[in-house]
Amino acid sequence: FFQAEDGIRDVAVTGVQTCALPISPSCLRLNVLMAIVVALCCAVVYGIGDWCGGRAARRQVAVMVALLGQCVSLVLVGVVVAVMQRAAPSLHDWIWAGGGGVVGAIGLICLYHGLANGDITVVAPVSAVVGASLPVGIGLLQGERPGALQLVGVVLGVAAIALVSGAVGGHQHNTRRSIVWLAVLSGSCFGLLYVAFQHTASNSGMWPLFIARLTSVPLLLVLVRARSLTATRHRASIVVAVIAGALDMLANALYLIAVRQGLLSVVAVIASLYPASRSEEHT
Repeated sequence: FFQAEDGIRDVAVTGVQTCALPISPSCLRLNVLMAIVVALCCAVVYGIGDWCGGRAARRQVAVMVALLGQCVSLVLVGVVVAVMQRAAPSLHDWIWAGGGGVVGAIGLICLYHGLANGDITVVAPVSAVVGASLPVGIGLLQGERPGALQLVGVVLGVAAIALVSGAVGGHQHNTRRSIVWLAVLSGSCFGLLYVAFQHTASNSGMWPLFIARLTSVPLLLVLVRARSLTATRHRASIVVAVIAGALDMLANALYLIAVRQGLLSVVAVIASLYPASRSEEHT
C-alpha cells in the first residue's frame, strides 16, 4: 500500500515534508493506517459537500453553484497557502494541478446537475464507481503493485460503493439516460482529478489546490458569462452552495494528504466511498 524506494520516503502530512529517513515496518504500518483513515474522512466530507451542492442546484443553476463554491474555496486555500509560506511549485505541478482544476470544475457541474435532477442513489454511485475505477487502472499502468489482498479489497471496495449506496435494486424514481451519462462524465472528471493531484510533488504543500482553483474559477466565470447567468435570490441555496465549496476544498486537502501517503489505486477507491455517507432520496 505504501510506496517506498530503497526504504526511504519523504512523508508529507498536511503539506509539511519531513526528512528522508529509513522506514521501519512499524512506521510503514502507521502510515498505511493514517492514509486509510484520512481517505475515509475525505469520503465523508466529499459526501456531505456533494449533497449540499446537489441541494443548492435545485434552486440555482449547477454552474452557478459550482462557481460560488469554487470562489469561496479559492479564498480559503489562498489563506492557507499564504500562512504556510511555502515557495511556489515547479511548472510540472502547475500543469497537473491546473488541469485537475479544469476537470474538477466540469465534474462538479455534471454532478450537481445530476443530483438536482436525477435519483441520488443512481447518480452518486455511478459517478463514484467511475471515479474510483479510472485511478485504479491508471495506478496499475503506472506500475503500482498492490498485494493480492489489497487488490481484492479494491475490487470489493468498488462493488461496495454501488451496493451500499443502493444503486443496485429497485428505485422509486426513474433517472433519465442523459443524467446517467452526466454521472459517468462527472466520475471520469473526478478520476482524472485524483490522478492529477497524485502527480504533484509531495513537498508542494497545498499549492496544488490553490492552482486548481486559479484555473477552475476563470473557467466557471466564462461559462456563467457566456450563458448570462445570475444567482437566484434564494439565500438558503446560496449559503448551502458556499458550504459545499468549503467542504469540497477540505475533502480535496484530505485526499491530497492521503494520496501522498499511499497508492493512488487504493486511496482513490476509499475516497470514492462518499455515496455511502448520503442516504436521502431525490424528491
